[in-house]
Amino acid sequence: MTALALAACRTTAELKPGATEQASASGWETTPLPTKRLTRYTPQVIDGRPVIQADADSAVSLYRRRVHVATGDLGRLSFSWMVPELIAAADLSRNETEDAPVRVVLAFDGDRNKLSYKNRLLFDLLEAVMGEEPPYATLMYVWDNRAPLESVITAGRTDRIRKIVVDSGPAQAAIWRLHERDIASDYRRAFGEDPGALISVALMTDSDNTRSTTRAYYGEVRLVGANGQPQ
Repeated sequence: MTALALAACRTTAELKPGATEQASASGWETTPLPTKRLTRYTPQVIDGRPVIQADADSAVSLYRRRVHVATGDLGRLSFSWMVPELIAAADLSRNETEDAPVRVVLAFDGDRNKLSYKNRLLFDLLEAVMGEEPPYATLMYVWDNRAPLESVITAGRTDRIRKIVVDSGPAQAAIWRLHERDIASDYRRAFGEDPGALISVALMTDSDNTRSTTRAYYGEVRLVGANGQPQ
């Protein structure tokens, strides 16, 4: 089974499952969060298709690939996922229950001089704890238990993280869901400003706040440039 790979510039950016020991070589790697248990991201084959299985037991971490797509090159993102069962107690609008079985996470660069004083303090703290500078803005595509489709949820701790609900409720559970999104348009709607460069793409399955156990599956992720060409 081949390694997870997000292809280089001018080729299709594609997520494929692969052996854990090859993940670092491919550029995809688990990114831990301080003091948190790790979500396990492992390759599987379901109905003949390669997928990533995510298992979180009171856990949270990202499975991330660094990229660099300039603002003018931002185009469309497509991804697929399948959730056997939602997290019953999860609610993305509340800090204490802010979990989701699936997320696709886009991180963007930007002018940090525009950050509020509160966000600057938070970013400094996060950088000290995590050993890297947080992105200027983070846009997440999420599955929530009850929020209306296409609603935008702002994170409680910082307004530099915003979540667009692309699946809601249990009606579509246990079937594959395919989404295609206009990255720049979604960013402008969520943040009210133009996006900077895209600097990473990640998967995220988390259950740490609800102290629950969840499993989900991710299919391939593709980036297509503003000119319609694969990136």
